[in-house]
Order: sequence, then structure tokens, then C-alpha cells
Amino acid sequence: MIWLDTLVQGILLGGLYALFAAGLSLVFGIMRLVNLAHGDLIVFAAYLVLMGVTLLGLSPWIAALVAMPLMFGLGWLLQTVVLNRVLGKDILPPLLVTFGLSVALQNGLLEAFSADSRRIPAGSLEGASLDLGLVTVGVMPLLTFASAIVVIVALNGLFYHTALGRAFRATSDDAVTAGLMGIEPKRIFAMATGIAMVVVTIAALYLGMRSNFDPSIGPARLIYAFEAVIIGGLGSLWGTLAGGVIIGVAQTFGAAVNPEWQILAGHIAFLVVMLLKPRGLFPRAVD
Repeated sequence: MIWLDTLVQGILLGGLYALFAAGLSLVFGIMRLVNLAHGDLIVFAAYLVLMGVTLLGLSPWIAALVAMPLMFGLGWLLQTVVLNRVLGKDILPPLLVTFGLSVALQNGLLEAFSADSRRIPAGSLEGASLDLGLVTVGVMPLLTFASAIVVIVALNGLFYHTALGRAFRATSDDAVTAGLMGIEPKRIFAMATGIAMVVVTIAALYLGMRSNFDPSIGPARLIYAFEAVIIGGLGSLWGTLAGGVIIGVAQTFGAAVNPEWQILAGHIAFLVVMLLKPRGLFPRAVD
């Protein structure tokens, strides 16, 4: 029963990592951009939600809803004003720009909020659990995993059942040809980054309610997200969920053997998958 519980907890933890990675997978799938500031943007969104809770007296859920359009606007501006200027065949300029943005965000958050750890209060949900007979699961991890599935289903629905999704796929396949057909690639890129920032806000909400956070943890969230994306296959949203689950299960089993091995076990799982499937489990352009 102990190992069954460990497996279930790992799967649920994978939902959080999938939320970290979904926005990164979306952006890469459409414009082949690896955003090195992705983890720091998650932390920034967590502080934004925290401010809504502490300063405005909102519940975390309402604060996240308020933060979503703000983060969408931030993503749109970031892509329009900065990233569209450096996108091209050379992948180095976007990497350098997003690395600089990562450093700036970390230092800005440090000046604004200090290095003290913070947490978004979740009320009774923090300790709530469900007895499923063989195992007992926390309500918060269950909500996190359910939210990850909802986000991925919604993103896939957007891609395959809307005009915007058709524009996303056309731009991803060939931006030049899409431009000739009346689609504005730079506008599509800005929309994609804005939507990715909405997903980032959801990830930030659960990050802040499930654990403490501070301005320095962004790069670690980026690593988890990047590993989940690579394991699943670049641009594959369902693959991203599978990648997150693999990392989560590896970490919980590693922690069960020795608490010091938790993070290491996740990285080892990543390396094993890369040795067996170098292109990831589900390598596709966008899905």
C-alpha cells in the first residue's frame, strides 16, 4: 500500500509539473521559442496572485482570475515589443533576451518582496484530503491534476476547433506562407504568448497554495517544465502531461527510498527517457 500511495502521489505531482510545462510547450510548438524566463514568470504570477489576496482581500481563486488578463497583457506586450524583434533562424538572440529577462525578474522581485518565502493561503483546502480506500489523496493535489487535464483539453480544443487554432497551426508549419494567406505571424505569436501567460497564472496559483516560494525558485521551475516538455516530445501537450507524470513519479519514489534523492531521481528519469527516446515520447510539431 505504501508503494501504491507513492505512485498516486507522484502522478498527482506530475499534474503540477504539467501546468508548469504547458505554456512552455505551447510557445515552442508555435514559434520554436525556448523562453528561459518561463519559471520566473510563474513566480511573478504567484506574487501577483498573492498581492490580490493580501492587499485586496480576494480569495486565491478570484485573485487568479483577476491576474489572468493582466498576465495575458504582459505576455502580449513582451512578445510584441521584445521577442518579435529577435525571432528568426538564429536561436541565440531569443535565448539571450529571455535569459536577461529572467535575471531582471529575479532581481526585481527580490527588491519588491525581499528573499523571504511566501505562500498563498488556501484556507481549509491546505489540509483537506479524500479517503479512497486503498490510498488517501490531498484535495489540493487532486485539484491540481484535474486543472492540468482541463488546461490541456482546452488548449487542444483551441488548436483543432477554432479559427485561431488553425492560424496557430498554419503559422507553426510555415510563417511565411501563412503571411501570404493573410495571417499576421507576429500577431499570432503575441496571442500565443498571452495564452501561455494565462496558463502560467494557473500554474502559479497552485504553486503558491501548495508550497512556499521566493524570487529565486524560478530557474528550478523552468528545469522541471523543460524536462516535462522534452520527455513528452517538443510541442506535444498530452506528451507534456506524460512527461510531468514521469518526473513526479520518479521524484516520489526517489524520496520514498531516500528523501535526499527526490530531485535527483527526476533528473535520472529524464536522462533515461532521453537515452531510450531522444525525440521524446510523442514528438510532434503541435498537439
